[in-house]
Amino acid sequence: MISIQLPDGSRREFPAALSVGDVAASIGAGLAKAALGGKVDGKVVDLSHVIDHDVRLAIVTEKDADGLELIRHSTAHLLAYAVKSLYPEAQVTIGPVIENGFYYDFAYKRPFTPEDLAAIEAKMTELAKKDEKVSRRVLPRDEAVAHFKAMGEAYKAEIIESIPADQDVSLYAEGAFEDLCRGPHVPSTGKLKHFKLMKVAGAYWRGDHRNEMLQRIYGTAWASKDDLQKYLVRLEEAEKRDHRKLGKELDLFHMEEASPGTVFWHPKGWTLWQQVEQYMRRVYQDNGYQEVKGPQIVDRTLWEKSGHWEKYRDAMFTTESEKREYALKPMNCPGHILIFKQGVKSYRDLPLRYGEFGQCHRNEPSGGLHGIMRVRAFTQDDGHIFCTEDQILPECVAYTELLQKVYQDFGFTDILYKVATRPEARIGSDELWDKAEHALMESLRRAGVAYILAPGDGAFYGPKIEYTLKDALGREWQCGTMQVDFNMTVRLGAEFVDEDGQHKAPVMLHRAIVGSLERFIGILIEQHAGALPVWLAPTQVVVANITDAQADYVSEIVKSLQKQGLRASADLRNEKITYKIRQHSMQKLPYILVVGDKEKANGSVAVRARGNQDLGVMPLQDFLNRISADITNKV
Repeated sequence: MISIQLPDGSRREFPAALSVGDVAASIGAGLAKAALGGKVDGKVVDLSHVIDHDVRLAIVTEKDADGLELIRHSTAHLLAYAVKSLYPEAQVTIGPVIENGFYYDFAYKRPFTPEDLAAIEAKMTELAKKDEKVSRRVLPRDEAVAHFKAMGEAYKAEIIESIPADQDVSLYAEGAFEDLCRGPHVPSTGKLKHFKLMKVAGAYWRGDHRNEMLQRIYGTAWASKDDLQKYLVRLEEAEKRDHRKLGKELDLFHMEEASPGTVFWHPKGWTLWQQVEQYMRRVYQDNGYQEVKGPQIVDRTLWEKSGHWEKYRDAMFTTESEKREYALKPMNCPGHILIFKQGVKSYRDLPLRYGEFGQCHRNEPSGGLHGIMRVRAFTQDDGHIFCTEDQILPECVAYTELLQKVYQDFGFTDILYKVATRPEARIGSDELWDKAEHALMESLRRAGVAYILAPGDGAFYGPKIEYTLKDALGREWQCGTMQVDFNMTVRLGAEFVDEDGQHKAPVMLHRAIVGSLERFIGILIEQHAGALPVWLAPTQVVVANITDAQADYVSEIVKSLQKQGLRASADLRNEKITYKIRQHSMQKLPYILVVGDKEKANGSVAVRARGNQDLGVMPLQDFLNRISADITNKV
């Protein structure tokens, strides 16, 4: 007898081997109809998978995360099936599942057009309605190579040739299409109903820029029509919030091919930058950090000692002078150690906290650049804390509390916490790792937050916390980090004198709150859809006149606002007031003050707030009280 344990703890016994689909049918016709696959002892398998020994089994349906993965994986194959049906000369390569969907790479003689995408999607719908069975077979490696070469699928043959010769490979077929795949898949194409093709992009074969360029078709697939529609609405909203689009519309910054991966900040954008930087500078000052500044170009020998040359060499910009090789710094840590090493340090000096708005350069591939979110030159709110082992916990506790306050001020309240623990390859004693991991987890417990563990994901030199923001659209952005490092201070010879007069290497805590300022500002722009909070807005208030008769009064108001520290400007153009209001509203200004003869005579202003809110006429001081409260409360 074969005993199968179900998720509710119950057991079913069967006299002989049977498929996962057979088990689902024995439970009920409804479950059999809904079943997409199974999960046998924690591994997702096809419905056709045969069970011949005692196992734990869960039937996977569209309601499960594993079910959605099956749908997306199978829809990628459906895409390839449709492409081959319409364009037989196209060659298929690889097509994995990605977040919210899938893609498939193709080699074809000409670029796919938007019209092609529409035709492919229509063909996918047609093939899905046929409800063709998806079947699996296994071939020896060499036979599979010959099979795909005979089909003219050179890329598939190359993939299979990289598999050891003594291994078999699995193929999945649906209708006239057969593809190399480990699986699993849905039982038939009729299970694939809610999908949409999104775009075409270029991609190098096997991700290597030295290889030929392929065409990557992206798609999304969901378990229900409602889920698909919700996702498309989120995408539409994300497009409206795209920082690249808003950066141009709001005149914040631009990018130039003359300097790829770097940002040209316009006056308004640089004003926004300064609000973020000066805020973080106050955070440094209020929390015991000493601000430092290191050089941009450093001899390669330092990067060799720190270990960065071996790990990051391909991503470093280098230069040469007088037969010495230098690198633009990819990070700030070694420079801070060199500053620490100047002069004798005692245990009484610790913890010693350094902070720097350090500009770093990394030679990111051009295909990975994305607006100001992914650049080659960026500035970090980089901090390093030199401390003793006993000081790790209190420093981590204080840091988590500080980070939460900063994120809240910027409008983020939903934070995810992950603790990455010791990898197999590491340095330092288990006792030291125990202390560091305990400090990180205890700091989060004391902050009253839930966290997840990422076993083995820590760096070789120490564990870390990753702090991830969730924005208004539910997207996740990993920004903050706290890393415990036992290694770099030893490698670079940093020491302090302990209570017993012994020389010891301090523990180094690497920490950043916003991370790259460029990326964080991009996140801010998208979080607020360009309508930045009053305290961050490049222009907080504009004062507009109705006729030339109020020009002097407008100038007087602007000077008064500027004396109060507000970023105010005047609009004295000879335009209709409705035009001025509309134009400034499109610039997402927090406040527009309108003055006519009546306001001039009364010493008042007519106040309009963002979102087309008419707040009426009020004394200028009342408006000052209002905007000051907005700034103080970070509204």
